[in-house]
Amino acid sequence: MTDLNRRTFMSVAGLAVGAPASSALALSEENGAPSPKLPTGNGEWTYEVVQGWGSLPSGTAFGGTHGAIAQDKAGHIYVSTQSTMGVLVYNSDGRLVRTIANAYPEVHSMVRAEEHGEEFFYATVQKGTPAENWLFVKFRTDGTVAMKITAPPEAGFKSPNEWRLTAAVPAPDGSIFIANGYGDSRIFRFDRNGNYKGSFAEKGKLEGQLDCSHGLTLDVRYDQPLLLVCDRENRRLCHFDLDGKYVCTVTQHLRRPCQVSLSDDYAVVSELEGRVTILDRDNAPVAFLGDNPLKTQWARYELDPHYIKAGIFSAAHGCFIDSDGNIFVSDWNQIGRVTKLTKNRP
Repeated sequence: MTDLNRRTFMSVAGLAVGAPASSALALSEENGAPSPKLPTGNGEWTYEVVQGWGSLPSGTAFGGTHGAIAQDKAGHIYVSTQSTMGVLVYNSDGRLVRTIANAYPEVHSMVRAEEHGEEFFYATVQKGTPAENWLFVKFRTDGTVAMKITAPPEAGFKSPNEWRLTAAVPAPDGSIFIANGYGDSRIFRFDRNGNYKGSFAEKGKLEGQLDCSHGLTLDVRYDQPLLLVCDRENRRLCHFDLDGKYVCTVTQHLRRPCQVSLSDDYAVVSELEGRVTILDRDNAPVAFLGDNPLKTQWARYELDPHYIKAGIFSAAHGCFIDSDGNIFVSDWNQIGRVTKLTKNRP
């Protein structure tokens, strides 16, 4: 874990959010004028960009963002990177206070859980150490590891490259569900101790099949908890029960959904093709955030963030909505791009 001194900071997140240095925003700040508001969304889901949220030490960079965002009980925001920066930990004001999990670059997903008064993150790791990659890691808020799960031989894997996990989520009984989204799209169930119990679903286009099971969320908006799966390349969200039975397709025609974060009856969905969608309890869209009109920027990992307009997304990947209704989004981007949106309250 790395602690960082406030005096070493420079505010580079304005670049990460995407405002060019020569923009009207930069000029207004130089002249002492207030920053212009950058709204996105509609109706009660209208948001504004929090300019300059998130800072990094001078001379450092995200090293790419292809991951997730989460929050602990104290209100700290956790942002994963693709570098030895590991997971960045910010306070609510966007000041970087420490980094954790530096041994595990490219944490792809993170879900917080509290167990017997202790907080954990259930995470999937793509790049880790030379000896350990493509694995599930359960770690504490200080980054210390409590559990690891690697490819289960009982699942029929014949080579390491077949186990390419993308998401993990704990169930109420302690079971752990892990999605092999970049592999065969199966979803695996383990008990609370990491013992393999079985798998379900398969790769395909039909109902009950998945093509890149990219994100997993425990959907507690209904009478019984369900697994909400981002079926990315089929452009839909699907429900499975906790026994692995397909329930239904809840919404279709999305722009390659990556992750879902829930707030009461609403679901925030990050979409790789330049948008975030808000769904209601019936999974009907009620708002679109950061909708990028430039299709040439959609899902462009190599795109320089300077060319992405603030308040617009190029490849929304990680998303999280906090208890105050703020929404955090990380674009899939080789340089790194993180945006905080705050609700526009009249």
